[in-house]
Amino acid sequence: MKKILPIALFAITTVSQAQTPSFKEQQIDGEVGIGYGLAVADVNGDRQTDILLADSNVIVWYENPTWKKHVIAEKLTEKDHVCIAARDIDGDGKCEIAVGAEWNPGDTTGSGAVFYLIPPADRTQKWEPVKLAHEPVTHRMKWVRNRAGRFDLVVVPLHGRGNDKNAEGAGVRVLAYHMPEDPRKEWNTTLVQGTMHKTHNLDIIPAPGTEAESLLLCGREGVVRLDQTDNGWKEQWIAQHPKDSTELQGAGEVRYGAFAGGQPYVTTIEPMHGNQLVIYTPPPDGPKNGTWQRRVLTSDLVDGHAIATHDLLGLNNRQIVVGWRAQQKIGKVAVKLFWTTKEDGNGWQNAFIDDGGMACEDAVCADLDGDRDLEVIGAGRRSKNVKIYWNQRNQ
Repeated sequence: MKKILPIALFAITTVSQAQTPSFKEQQIDGEVGIGYGLAVADVNGDRQTDILLADSNVIVWYENPTWKKHVIAEKLTEKDHVCIAARDIDGDGKCEIAVGAEWNPGDTTGSGAVFYLIPPADRTQKWEPVKLAHEPVTHRMKWVRNRAGRFDLVVVPLHGRGNDKNAEGAGVRVLAYHMPEDPRKEWNTTLVQGTMHKTHNLDIIPAPGTEAESLLLCGREGVVRLDQTDNGWKEQWIAQHPKDSTELQGAGEVRYGAFAGGQPYVTTIEPMHGNQLVIYTPPPDGPKNGTWQRRVLTSDLVDGHAIATHDLLGLNNRQIVVGWRAQQKIGKVAVKLFWTTKEDGNGWQNAFIDDGGMACEDAVCADLDGDRDLEVIGAGRRSKNVKIYWNQRNQ
């Protein structure tokens, strides 16, 4: 592994008179192939949050606090790995891991793969891959708590079977995988959603205790909330983008957010691989099950591909981290922070976290040093790196 580069300290502009956010930048890997997907979880049970990466040819985790790189799977399929899901689903303090592979968005019949990884006693060594049934064009996945308090693996393909043109034809079959007692045996699946097209990403809406978690799913038709019920998954559309609209052309990334008073918002990158950072807020006087109000925070992204929402600044609301990679269009790459102290969704300010050094493919947030401040972790595509941006709020 390449030697870790020196930490660089830089400050971001003022949030308020009492708060100036700043981050320390640390590159922990400069030899990434394509940093397709990040996750954060405790891999080895030492009560420290580790970083996991689905890279093009390897699945790795970086051990906190040395950030030593452990390769736990290599070349699971001929084509690239593309996504990863990591979460402690059995309460033993160590995460379970699933990955998606055989990435080929142009093949909507024969591509895709889903694997569950069984760990050895020494989790720094190679894990045993168990190949599961799959839909074509596997793209994103998350472990989601179900109504029984257990966890299912929800997998989102990019396209529907046999459909790779004009967002028409068969819809994407989003499936929930139910783990059997022996994970090497067949996993049953149920359909979560099956009518959307180009479903590029999803997010979990937090739920207290052992309650079932809801999902946000985004694609060409917009953003839909999915709630688990006795009769399957119930849909509530946050944003609907008509097929003939020239302005609204779907969303590529989606995250749940909340203001200090608990009012929810949803943030997206539009369109897929797009230039706009957008937020949606419930209409103040409209029906709760109606579509939400849309506002554009910026149109300056260049191939936007990463988004995260957490309270990084101690404002008691969720701020937005957004990253772009300039893969489809020529331009500067960056990671930015957007924040507001207002409760009505107005007054957003922004500043760079990384100005030019991270062609951001994915970004996540976690408290990596136990100081209760969340760090930002980014994985770069053309920049071929993984960086931690250490939160200095209480320094």
